Amino acid sequence: MENISVKSELAGEYCNSLTQYSRFLTREVKIGDIALGGHNPIRIQSMTTTDTMDTIGTVEQTIRMVESGCEYVRITAPSIKEAENLANIKKELRFRGYDVPLIADIHFTPNAAEMAARIVEKVRVNPGNYADKKKFENLEYTQDAYTAELERINKKFVPLIKICKEYGTAMRIGTNHGSLSDRIMSHYGDTPRGMVESAMEFIRMCEAENYYNLVISMKASNTQVMVQAYRLLVETMVKEGMNYPLHLGVTEAGDGEDGRIKSAVGIGTLLEDGLGDTIRVSLTEDPEFEAPVAKALADRYVNRAEGLKLKVESNTVVCHPELVEGQSPTYNPYQYSRRTTESVQHIGGHHHPVVMIDVSKENLKDPYFLNAIGYNYSAGLDKYNLADQACDLAFLGDHLPSFSFPGNLKQVYNYQTWLKLHDKNNCHPLFSLDEFNEAAVKDEHLNFVEIDAAHFNHLSLHQLINVVFVLKTTASHGMAEQRAFFVALQERNIQTPVIIKRTYEDLNADSLQLYASTDFGALFTDGFGDGIWIDASGQNLALINSTSFGILQATRTRISKTEYISCPSCGRTLFDLQETTQLIRSRTDHLKGLKIGIMGCIVNGPGEMADADYGYVGTGPDKITLYRGQEVVKKNVNTAFALDELIDIIKGDGNWMEKD
Repeated sequence: MENISVKSELAGEYCNSLTQYSRFLTREVKIGDIALGGHNPIRIQSMTTTDTMDTIGTVEQTIRMVESGCEYVRITAPSIKEAENLANIKKELRFRGYDVPLIADIHFTPNAAEMAARIVEKVRVNPGNYADKKKFENLEYTQDAYTAELERINKKFVPLIKICKEYGTAMRIGTNHGSLSDRIMSHYGDTPRGMVESAMEFIRMCEAENYYNLVISMKASNTQVMVQAYRLLVETMVKEGMNYPLHLGVTEAGDGEDGRIKSAVGIGTLLEDGLGDTIRVSLTEDPEFEAPVAKALADRYVNRAEGLKLKVESNTVVCHPELVEGQSPTYNPYQYSRRTTESVQHIGGHHHPVVMIDVSKENLKDPYFLNAIGYNYSAGLDKYNLADQACDLAFLGDHLPSFSFPGNLKQVYNYQTWLKLHDKNNCHPLFSLDEFNEAAVKDEHLNFVEIDAAHFNHLSLHQLINVVFVLKTTASHGMAEQRAFFVALQERNIQTPVIIKRTYEDLNADSLQLYASTDFGALFTDGFGDGIWIDASGQNLALINSTSFGILQATRTRISKTEYISCPSCGRTLFDLQETTQLIRSRTDHLKGLKIGIMGCIVNGPGEMADADYGYVGTGPDKITLYRGQEVVKKNVNTAFALDELIDIIKGDGNWMEKD
């Protein structure tokens, strides 16, 4: 696949620097007494899951959220009665001594938004369904019809703008990938550009009324789409003299490990580029569990050096994107394209990224330790059964196993140890740079050369035949340093495959997952990397293995399991989302490669599972509607039978397989 070139003068327009950390300076927006954007810290928020009409339940959950780290709390207001009840919720919170700013989440209903804007500190509207149409129809709009529809929306939107101005209420214009209006879809399709234009239309309406108290978001469950949309948004805003703060989030990330990894890949990639002023991590769990994850992501950037290159002047912004001297990006940050490489064995080229794991500190007399990395040993048969997440390369350093490794698992040794092996079958050397250049004997099939990303300018390699680089970094902003290395390889047309390596010390399991997902995820999202090596001595092998595959799954570069697009629940949810998600997972998690959307209500359902293969959506009390893609297959199925009906649909499509 050919790489798409980007002119160097454009490549930095979505961030200050591609090679060193520099936070993009945005306009400061006051939300109650807590300011967002500008030089303020990255703010943490979440959303209640209670019924908004349950005043005390919502208040008590809000308090738990605040105590877990939330600085803003969002509450759904699907109709005017819920919007009116926000006043009671706010009063009770203030009575109990909690001044947390409240945000009303609005869908479809302008009158609810206008009421809420008089009560709470911020309202969130979705331009895809606020006075706009979303009927999942493939409509053709002439330019005149498009303009007329926009004028109609403007008339319905301006009253909310005026109320926000009068009451000092902030607004988030929150585009969602899965809920673009038919009008936007007709012109731009279901694309990042369509997401950006959907938001920009509403931003321009606000600015026409001299209202600037805005926060913008571009959410998607597909991390590639999400990242590209935010980057395009910043580029577009800069061109129009805007610098509104950004709310970051991955919609319907799911629960547990998958939800945390997916959130970190999407949010972390943008944080690495200096983008983002507030974070909401959407997990299918109680909302008080979301804030600690968001805070862990944000805290990594507190002490990073800042070199802000944006200057605000009278509601306009002047951008001075600077690239490191000599840097000329050869990739497109707005469109995924994997870096072109020559394959070496099963690494690089058209092969999916490989997983490499250090097993040198394990008990190499016991084959059962390989169970943790996907090779289940049967002593009776003296055979290995491979799991879907079986790693590809095992690094043994200078240690030799006393049993036969599975044939699918390549062994990698330090060069001097490899030289001494009597049987080198399926065994390959890892060289330092000096060792490689000086070595008289090399593997005729596969050689790994470890390189520090900081040393590219001093790199002198000879005979790059059957070579794979192992790229490490010790820089505090290591992702950018490694990305610069990849750009330099492309500029010199070096098509050697690269396994990305990051070393983590003294991290707990949760931090390891979040940090690795950010560091590796950002590179794989940009099309860089032919393999992943998480070096975390002392950590559980199973955790390292599942995190490695989880990152590749979240970046859509290697699919190894079923993907669940599951909403985080809110006051509109019509069933127990956590319990239902676990039930569906228990019966379908062997359907490798399928994407199943599990949505609590019809508001978010069809839209937010935009690229799911199948959907399970609450449409009323004890009623479920089942989807194939965006197509309704069965309406109003009783909850008790809905999962069986869904499985029947999957079977009928020929996508079912029985569990082993």
